[in-house]
Amino acid sequence: MDVQLKKGLLEICVLAVLEREDSYGYQIIKDISPYIEISESTLYPILKRLDASACLATYSVEHNGRLRKYYRITDLGRARIKEFLDGWDDVMRVYQFIAGGRDQ
Repeated sequence: MDVQLKKGLLEICVLAVLEREDSYGYQIIKDISPYIEISESTLYPILKRLDASACLATYSVEHNGRLRKYYRITDLGRARIKEFLDGWDDVMRVYQFIAGGRDQ
């Protein structure tokens, strides 16, 4: 899969996980992995970018005597998912064109 395309899809997948419930890094990887390959070295830069763009917020919770960083989706993150879904018809038209299924 194209690296840029995968990067964009992974960002939306991370937001989709967080839309369901607040979560932390390892759990996000477990939730996404059945659908698309993701590693820690890929996830954390995505989380950092989404945090910097105010699509998510962070907080810490103590777990087994250590602080665990949790991520929560923001209204901007929800808007980003909506924008992605609203544009999906355009993506499917391009896919059909590339696959040869366009109307003549």
